[in-house]
Amino acid sequence: MQIGMIGLGRMGGNMARRLMRGGHAVVVHDRDPEAIAALAADGATGAASLDDFVRALQPPRAAWLMVPAGDPTDGLVRDLAERFEHGDTIIDGGNSHYTDDVRRALALRARGVHYVDAGTSGGVWGLARGYSLMIGGPPEAVARLEPIFQTLAPGDDGLPPTAGRTGGTADRGYLHCGPAGAGHFVKMVHNGIEYGLMQAYAEGFDLLRHAGTLQQPPGFEYAFDLPDVAEVWRHGSVVGSWLLDLTAEALAENPDLSNYSGVVQDSGEGRWTIETAMDEAVPVHVLAAALFARFRSRQQQTFADQVLSAMRFKFGGHVEPGKESKA
Repeated sequence: MQIGMIGLGRMGGNMARRLMRGGHAVVVHDRDPEAIAALAADGATGAASLDDFVRALQPPRAAWLMVPAGDPTDGLVRDLAERFEHGDTIIDGGNSHYTDDVRRALALRARGVHYVDAGTSGGVWGLARGYSLMIGGPPEAVARLEPIFQTLAPGDDGLPPTAGRTGGTADRGYLHCGPAGAGHFVKMVHNGIEYGLMQAYAEGFDLLRHAGTLQQPPGFEYAFDLPDVAEVWRHGSVVGSWLLDLTAEALAENPDLSNYSGVVQDSGEGRWTIETAMDEAVPVHVLAAALFARFRSRQQQTFADQVLSAMRFKFGGHVEPGKESKA
């Protein structure tokens, strides 16, 4: 199947490569000519302009956007809508707010252009592991794009389906969640939960690191080897997870995490999760506390913050403020 990809950063570029490895024809466009050239060298069709990009796609066209949420995505959706025809599809794989998806879908419907939102999780590891996809949009458009979702998703990753489940696509790593905005809504909550999980690990390792300050009888002082603790938890523990795997890797590389300052940024989804919880009158104590802990990290950093920062770098390639030029 042919697919267009706009935005060739950490995730977009690797998604294009995974699609090509899966046998799809990929047309790519980006503001950075070097990014286009790199994908073209891997077998993609490079397009220097948006007009070239649209001309290279065969109707019914499909364009996947991996650009920052807000104005950049809105602008691209408008520009593509002006060039697209009835039956074409625009897919937003970034981290848009679900209400923006609904607004765009309604505007594009009048032009006969389909709008699909695809909440995408997988970070810098998605090329090898695949991407978990949470999809919103009209059933007919989603069905036509299923070969794309099948290729991007993990597929048979060796993890058996939950006992009692039969059918569906969720066990292969992609799910049509509902109409426009549903995919990004599920991804928003996913990221809110991610904040809470990360914060729990971070605080736990901070407790372990400072156990030596306890007033203990002579000979009963604790000095835990954090890389070893992380490693033993990875094997048979109920707190095992991919986030723990990445934390163990970071601690093995540098047990005191001195290469991280502990200034922890937050993305829009964490804030949107809390705002939505307020709209729904649903208490989310842990998720809210995890978000506020990130705010606090920008004023005073702890070892827990360094653990958080290490996790963010490991799964998403997120570089701390001030270190971008060194990355």
